[in-house]
Amino acid sequence: MEALRWILAPLGPLYALAVRARNRAFDRHPERAARVDAPVVSVGNLSTGGTGKTPVTLFLAEALEAAGIRAAVVSRGYGGRRDHDPMPVEPDSDPAQTGDEPLMMARRLGPGRVVVGRRRHGAALRALALAPRPDLLVMDDGFQHRGLHRDLDLLLLDGVRRWGNGRMVPLGDLREPMAGAARASCLVVTRGARSDRGAVEAWWARYGSGGPVFWVDFAITSLRRFDTGDRIALPLGAPGPLFAFCALGHPEAFFADLLVAGAPWTGSRAFRDHQPLGPQLAALEREARASGAAGLVCTEKDAVKLDPARHRTALPLWVAEQRVIGAEPLAAWLLARLGTPPLTPPRGA
Repeated sequence: MEALRWILAPLGPLYALAVRARNRAFDRHPERAARVDAPVVSVGNLSTGGTGKTPVTLFLAEALEAAGIRAAVVSRGYGGRRDHDPMPVEPDSDPAQTGDEPLMMARRLGPGRVVVGRRRHGAALRALALAPRPDLLVMDDGFQHRGLHRDLDLLLLDGVRRWGNGRMVPLGDLREPMAGAARASCLVVTRGARSDRGAVEAWWARYGSGGPVFWVDFAITSLRRFDTGDRIALPLGAPGPLFAFCALGHPEAFFADLLVAGAPWTGSRAFRDHQPLGPQLAALEREARASGAAGLVCTEKDAVKLDPARHRTALPLWVAEQRVIGAEPLAAWLLARLGTPPLTPPRGA
């Protein structure tokens, strides 16, 4: 991976120029962003890889639902190859078409709540045609997708990794310059308990919009048996040492979260983000046995790519169920902002 970064390094300045030019165009002509007949809340980040956008998107959709606001999620559906685009995602959809994260969200939120599409505007229009019609759209990974107007822009920052080396791809992890943070309505610092608050607050004071800062964390609260659906609470019900595997942007965070939750592992294996893991399962089980593990464990995102009828293991396979914690102030702020007139236009206006 590092070698590839250096091979592509000469393209970095051209990429940076293109990003800056595109942002300037939208800054000068905000009317270029297409509008839809519903409020849009964007959840995104400045960097590549996982900052927890999908768990936060799920949390917000569920918090809005609890407040009586029906939210639908629109997503790019990275990794999915679809015959029809945009496409609603149902709990029994094929992950090869939808991508893993949208299917995970559909299984949590239920039917008629997630739409994937290469163009976010088209996906948003399709989502608003769902029945019952959503009151609001949450755009997953939307910070750089400025072609769709948003009423609120939630910027996520991993409190541990922060901004990496501060360089743009390919030599760093930034998708755009840090000055882009000035567009954000607020900053949501994930893995906040382990972050350097002083460094984050200084960064936000320099680059941010002056909006509020929220600190949230992720916690693995239970393990679900993949084949039976049986669930055990952590940490008291941990089923012995496990072998952990995942296909995430930053797998080390998952492995650390397991330890914090009281689910120790004897070994681990990481794959590239979004990689299908069914073909790897037999080898993973052999590796787990060799490590002395009593079972295997993966993330919900990985589990949706496995079929219980085809992907069976002799050792128990557990799915780590993760929740966002400490995000109540974020939900309260969001609901308060949604109560202001600009975010609740009458339908048809």
